[in-house]
Amino acid sequence: MTTVFVPMTFRRIGGRKRIVLPDGSLYNPETRVPVESPIVRSLARAFRWRRLLESGRHASINELAKAEHVDRAFASRVLRLTLLAPDIIEAILAGRQPERLTVRDLLEPFPVDWAEQRRAFMGDKCAYHENVG
Repeated sequence: MTTVFVPMTFRRIGGRKRIVLPDGSLYNPETRVPVESPIVRSLARAFRWRRLLESGRHASINELAKAEHVDRAFASRVLRLTLLAPDIIEAILAGRQPERLTVRDLLEPFPVDWAEQRRAFMGDKCAYHENVG
């Protein structure tokens, strides 16, 4: 089982409770990305693997890759997803990433600088990319 944590709050709007996402937008169930989507599964896997390394359950990427039955290079590429800008991750989880963005794109080398990531992956789709980073 994979768990993805997304911080959110609830706000009463028009007499109904609505979910407010971290970027301030209201949750819309019609636009959410199914958990089965490859891009969401890859993000969840990346953060789970990072947690396994940080907790000491696995001492190295080599050990993690062996335990997960994947190639070390693949494990490294997936783990790199944890370096994505938080707003890019939020956009993906909320289904607001550009349609052209794929897991394959994210597994290629990408800039560490968050502003460069936003330009490369999100273009104009990032809600507040000029104000962050």
